[in-house]
Amino acid sequence: MFSSAVAIRVDQVRKAYANHVAVRDVSLQVPTGTVYGVLGPNGAGKTTTIRMILNLMVPDAGRIEVLGRPAGDPSVSDRVGYLPEERGLYRKMEVRRVLRFLGRLKGLPTKEANRRIDRWLERVGLRTATQDWGAAKVEDLSRGMQQKVQFVGTMLHEPDLVILDEPFSGLDPVNAQVLKDTVLELRREGRTVVFSTHLMDNAERMCDAVAIISRGEVVADGALHALKKAYGGPGRVVIEFAGHGRDRARAVIEDPALVRAIDDHGQRVELDLATEASAQQLLAALVAHEVEIVKFDRTDASLHRIFLERVGATGVEAGLSGNG
Repeated sequence: MFSSAVAIRVDQVRKAYANHVAVRDVSLQVPTGTVYGVLGPNGAGKTTTIRMILNLMVPDAGRIEVLGRPAGDPSVSDRVGYLPEERGLYRKMEVRRVLRFLGRLKGLPTKEANRRIDRWLERVGLRTATQDWGAAKVEDLSRGMQQKVQFVGTMLHEPDLVILDEPFSGLDPVNAQVLKDTVLELRREGRTVVFSTHLMDNAERMCDAVAIISRGEVVADGALHALKKAYGGPGRVVIEFAGHGRDRARAVIEDPALVRAIDDHGQRVELDLATEASAQQLLAALVAHEVEIVKFDRTDASLHRIFLERVGATGVEAGLSGNG
């Protein structure tokens, strides 16, 4: 029996196109009231999985339940909002008219649709005391503004479950922050938000749980804090350098007797200690080399590091030529 604590249940789902298996025996559960990330490189199978959850594609095998009913059940369609990766708005139409049309498709009376349109345009910064972009034509808006309009269209019917496919693609930092804030507000309201992305920083800041997909398979799945601890291990250290500290530290952090693996971000490095090394030994070696350090912390693994470990460079490369 479906549990109300689970918004989406995917069980051993498979989808193939000709000789290519896009999704291979994928299973995952999305807890109700959470922000859940479906992560993976381009071509990993993220979009195909989402389309099957929405019943836009039918799996070759397996079972999917959404809000307690089989995927595609008419009784839950109006409780789900979907923002596709491929944006689609009528460019010659006025923003309010487009949104009113989308609201009517979900059964909203015109008066109620207008009320919600105004509220959502204000919420995403498209209607202020000095500027009302609702009166503009879609083609006169920037790409980021158009994405926010489409997001508003996704939310007008106030869905319990919101599914966003690569929502941050092409957004500038300001518009990306607005979207992040809005997603977190939706969680506080008790809604479930699922979004796919290949941007690990966004997922790490927002997600309660994630599934990492590579080559059509789930390679990691669970609550984010549990995954970070599981992959962090006792010997993971983050170091931030000052001045010329990074150059002076090179011999130390590249010493295999001290460091087993390193994820290098220039002035910040995340590394795993060698089996017989300790954090104290590493710090002592850095001090002996007069390395300027801003931060030296034992830590759990970053989501970026977990992603690289589970997907690997070959998985990323393999995914670059296909669709999500």
